Formats: sequence, structure tokens, C-alpha cells
Amino acid sequence: MNISQQACDVLIIGSGSAALSAALRAARSGLDVLIAEKTGLLGGTSAMSGAGVWIPANHVAKAAGIADSREDALTYLRAASPEGWAQDEDPLWQAFVEAAPRMLEFIERESPLSFALVNEPDPIAEKPGGKIRGRMVSPKPMSRRILGSFTRKIRSSTLVHIFTYQEMVDLDPYHHPIRAGLRVLHKLAWRWLTNSGGQGTALMTGLIRGCMDAGCRFLLECRALHLTTNEIGNVSGAVFARNGEELRVTAHRGVVLATGGFEWDPELRQKHFPGPLDRLGSPSTNTGDGQRMAAAIGAKLDRMDQANVYPSLPTRYEGKPYGLPMTFQAEPHSIVVNRHGRRFVSESDFNIGEALDRRDPTTGEPIHLPAWIVADKRFLSRSLPFRWYAAYDKSWIVKADTLADLAAKIGLPAEAIADTVARYNDHCDKGRDTDFHRGESGWEDYKTHGPANRLGRIDTGPFIAMSLNRSILGTKGGARTNAKGQVLREDGSIIGGLYAAGLAMANPIGTRALGAGTTLGPNLTWGFICAETIMKQNAG
Repeated sequence: MNISQQACDVLIIGSGSAALSAALRAARSGLDVLIAEKTGLLGGTSAMSGAGVWIPANHVAKAAGIADSREDALTYLRAASPEGWAQDEDPLWQAFVEAAPRMLEFIERESPLSFALVNEPDPIAEKPGGKIRGRMVSPKPMSRRILGSFTRKIRSSTLVHIFTYQEMVDLDPYHHPIRAGLRVLHKLAWRWLTNSGGQGTALMTGLIRGCMDAGCRFLLECRALHLTTNEIGNVSGAVFARNGEELRVTAHRGVVLATGGFEWDPELRQKHFPGPLDRLGSPSTNTGDGQRMAAAIGAKLDRMDQANVYPSLPTRYEGKPYGLPMTFQAEPHSIVVNRHGRRFVSESDFNIGEALDRRDPTTGEPIHLPAWIVADKRFLSRSLPFRWYAAYDKSWIVKADTLADLAAKIGLPAEAIADTVARYNDHCDKGRDTDFHRGESGWEDYKTHGPANRLGRIDTGPFIAMSLNRSILGTKGGARTNAKGQVLREDGSIIGGLYAAGLAMANPIGTRALGAGTTLGPNLTWGFICAETIMKQNAG
């Protein structure tokens, strides 16, 4: 194999939101930045996303007259995060709330991106420091044509990116696709004519253009093999396979791992997420490259059992079965039950994925899976898109004339299903779910559009069931870092020259999402933090 060599100040491995946030910040400080992407497409998981970005105390909210503060944000992170997390993550939370507002202002200033407020509350807004509005933003639409030769190199999505995030919230095309399209038909026509997109398409289009304008270099189809170190053990670069050659890159100031998760590696996934899996919704090249490379040079891997877990409909992408993230499980005439036939969570809870993933502390095995949606025939009439996507997996929907027959078909105890449905129907008659308070929190009330859509009896056959196990949009475990984004060894010492961000790091906000955008918001921020640390380290 032929060997070629390149050099740079900062090497970024990956091309998602964390990677390009780091690249843009480093390049705008005058550093020579090289971005190496494993595939032939830019944008990673971020390009496929809805691009909800959770940034507390941001300037967009301030301009709209919405009060927030870094202190309130930190109070919320401490109050709403899982018990015991503060011991390890509090320094990172402090760094996040300090840097996140600056990061958003920087990206708007140094790229074509412009962000708009999304009228969504924090999912656990009732906790101290929580806010009903102001922390969620999303990019305005952008034309892919501004990318020039990279116009066709941005990763597409399973989501409908011709809509913006706010339009998806306001127009509800999942339930009313025709009405939604007609209401903004003039906007959709213009976006089609100008090759424009919203959501993750807009986010990554703007970041890529910003990096191009800042002088960053991009290498596509460049698969990282391993990191290189110098005589004192500091990371000095990486080795890649590209175009049938071995490429050695020397990075004088640092290497940022922003390679995404490991959900598409069967061995790692089974080790850290044992039990039933429905679907995956990220690029199939998210196979844990960054995690393995970091571990190979002595990095501590942490939070490997954390992920963005969210209900997903079946679809196809790049010729493979995929998951399309969607809140389809919260229809009025349906409930979610565990393997014992009992409800265990509010169906409208944004963090239903955390409940699905709950583990036995002794065995590490999921305690609720396999889980099921149980509904009556009215479920199928609620959404035309649901029926469209369900057709991708014709064995997914199970039907029966009676609840007892349905229970037998899906292997659940008939008596438990009957009791659970009867109790739920009683809640419906009384107008309140006293078990799980479905639709009562600020988040759930907002998402269900009022009491009329919260509860609906399950009493009209034929009855249906669908599996609702984990669907993973991205794992959140990886190299343990300090509050500056520097990768740490098992003994807590710093591996010089190595940084991690996004889904390649031990993410300080895990499976429990504290905002609908607490994957992208922190990812962008940790890329930014890594770059700022590099700027201050090893200067000269």
C-alpha cells in the first residue's frame, strides 16, 4: 500500500455538528484545520436530525424578551439529571452553560446560519430552573447550492427536511400532511426551487459553508485506522485509509474525535444495550471508530450504556431498514405496556426512551422489554403517514378481534392486559391519568395540544399491537473528558493532544434528555469548547 502524508494544526475526525463547530472555532482563530470524514457524505447524524438545539440563556431568546440565565440552566441540569450524575458531570455542566450561549452567537456570526426560537418547553420544566420557552432554537432554511462542489455531498435524512423544526411543531404534518403542505405551499415551492432545506440539512449546510469560508480542508472517504503518539505519549495525529493508500496526518496542535456513536457495531451494541432492539436511525458507518481508537491509547471509556433512545417508525434508507424518529406512541386510543402487560410510563413523556431502556441494577438487563403499544382500531385512522411507514414492515402490526386474542398473539398475559386496559379506560372516563399523569406536564400538555388529545378509551375492535422496544438514534458513550474537552486516562491524567466531542465522548447529558435538543446543543458546544482549549494549549 502506498503511503502519503499531510500536516495541519488541528485534525478533526468526523463531520457532524460537534466536528464542524470545533473546526469553525479553530479555523477562525487562525489555525490550519483538516476535517477527515469516513464516508463520501458530510454531516453525519446531525445532518439527519430535526436540528432542535437546546441552548440556555441564548441571545435569540434574550432578543425576544425571554429571561434566562446560566445560573438557572445549571440549577435545572442539577435538578433534572439522574441521581448521582453530578459527582462526575457537574464540572462539565458548568462548562457547558458558560460556553453554550457564546457558541451560538459565534456560529451565527461566523457562518451563514440564522437561528429561530422554537416554542417548546423544557421536557422537565417543573424542576427548579426549568423554562417553558426560550431554550430551544433551530436553524432557518438554507439552500444547499451555497456549498458549491459539496452541494450533493451533504447527507440526506429520513425526516422531511423541506419543513423547518417549528413548522413540524406548528403544522403537525404527521397527523395532517395535506393541510400542513397547503398552509405553507408557497414556502415549500420556493425551497424546492432553490434546493433549500430546514432542520439538519440547514444546520449542516451552514456549518459546512462556514468552515469552507474559514479555510478548512475536507477529506472525504477517509477512514481513520488509529491515532499516532509521540515519544512522551501525546497524540500527534492519525493514520487513515483513503483511495487505496495509507494517509498519515500530523496534527501539530491537537486531534478532535467527533466520530459519532457505536450503535451500528453489533458487538458493542449488544454488550452495552442487551435486549430487544427495534431500529437504528443514524448513519450505518457509526461503528465506534473513535471509541476504539481512544481506548487503544489508554483513554477511559465511560457512559457506554447511554444513548438517544426514541420511538421510531420503520422506513428504508440507503437500501437498509431504518428508523424514523416520531412520537407515534401517544395517540389517545393507545397505551404502552411492558412484558408483564402493565403500563410503566406516560406515553407522552419525552423521555419514554429512558423508561424503555431501564435496567436491572444487578444484571444490567432491561426490565420492561419487550414492550408493546396496545390500541384499538381508531389508532390507525389518526395518521396517514403512520400507515405509509408501517407498510415498510408488514409484520409489525398485529391485529385481533379481542384483547385476549391479541395478548395471546404477542405473548402477554391476557388477564394483565384486560386489567391494564380497564384501568386506563377508567382514567379516560374520569378525565385524568392518576397513574402516570399523561398530558399534565408543561411538555406533555404542549405536545398533545390540550386535554382532548390526551386520553381515549381502548374499547373498539379490532385491537392492534406493535412492538415498542429501543430504537437508537445515537449512542452517547465514549472517551471520558474533563471540562475542557481533553481526553482522560483511567487514572484521570490527560492524554496530551487528544480531545473528544459529541457522541464520541462520555456525554454529560445521557439517555435522559433535559431538552428536545440536548443532543445537538451540547454536541455543538463541546466541539466549540475543544477548539477553545486547543487555542490556549501548546501555542507556538
